[in-house]
Amino acid sequence: MTRLTTGMRTAAARVDAATPAHRDRAVDALRACAVLGVVLGHWLVTALVADGRTLRTASPLQHMPWLAPVSWVFQTLAVFFLVGGHVATRSYASARARGVPYRRWLHARLARLFGPVAAVLTLWTAVTLALLASDAEYATVRTLVKLALSPMWFLLVFAALTAATPLVARLHPLWPLAVVLHVDVLRFGLGAPDGLGRLNLTAGWLVPYALGAAWTRGELAGRTSGWVLLGGGAAATAALVAWAGYPAAMVGVPGAGVSNLDPPTLAAVTFGLAQCGLALLLRDRLRRAMRRPVAWAAVALVNLSVMTVFLWHQTALMATTALALPAGPLPGLHTVPDGLGWVAARLPWLAVFALALVVCGAAFRTWERGGGGRRRKRSRVVRAHRPTTKDARHV
Repeated sequence: MTRLTTGMRTAAARVDAATPAHRDRAVDALRACAVLGVVLGHWLVTALVADGRTLRTASPLQHMPWLAPVSWVFQTLAVFFLVGGHVATRSYASARARGVPYRRWLHARLARLFGPVAAVLTLWTAVTLALLASDAEYATVRTLVKLALSPMWFLLVFAALTAATPLVARLHPLWPLAVVLHVDVLRFGLGAPDGLGRLNLTAGWLVPYALGAAWTRGELAGRTSGWVLLGGGAAATAALVAWAGYPAAMVGVPGAGVSNLDPPTLAAVTFGLAQCGLALLLRDRLRRAMRRPVAWAAVALVNLSVMTVFLWHQTALMATTALALPAGPLPGLHTVPDGLGWVAARLPWLAVFALALVVCGAAFRTWERGGGGRRRKRSRVVRAHRPTTKDARHV
């Protein structure tokens, strides 16, 4: 064990030494926390219940709505979009300064974003065809495919915002926030069709993305802005939940009349503002924490495979659930999430899901950052050579 610990510390020290001195490690730490929050949140609130030959989705929030605060901790997409907006606007400004045309810049970013997608689509196309050919229940196939491909909506929205980065670079976050407000007034106050809420898929996530651009412009440098966002966002969210009838859970709950996440509601956006404020307030502490080689190595590892982790975490959950079916309904895995006993049984399964995710990541790591069996470029999180002007790109 001592030899293993020594080896890990040595490897962490090498990663630390290979990281450019100018890199803002707090940005990478926030991105890692945001992705891991989403993954753990899905693993905690998504259950696949075995009902004969059929698997159906369920959530402990259906049966235990008082667990809604769990979603406040793990629904961290706003922080991911905050970091995404900050990184993209910095990257685009650097590209312009170096004379890189917008088309080339966008192609490079989207290639890294969509590189791992081909592997997910290829695998699940094969799995779907195999299940249908084996006469599996259609409801089960639909449930599995829907869960596996659910992260794709995020990619489409993130890609659209990335493409709009030159326009977003100067956009004030209040503009998309106003769109979300008006859409919700029309939907919930004036009886407009629910389809109008699809506008919020872009506008809702554009709010934290535009905040990231404001961060790049230096408008969020002081702690005052963080406190305003945290306090104002939390107060607005509490008021919307308490007096305007918005759900307390910040994730979708099967069977609920309204979801705060699909599409994002005003409550989800104000909650995201509070999260972004907290993230901004934690920047200095995260920078200090990331001076520790072991902590930084862990964050760097997550960032190197961030899209693989995001895209494959639901597959890891489903693979574990399916492979364990012959053992019979297992508590916390195949049973109805209707009590604290299920929660207690679920927690040990998180380690199994994580192991399955590691296997998926190892199997499809060549698809990360450009994918397809093409040779991978050197990591932009850590570098073995001296920093150059090109290292100013913060990706």
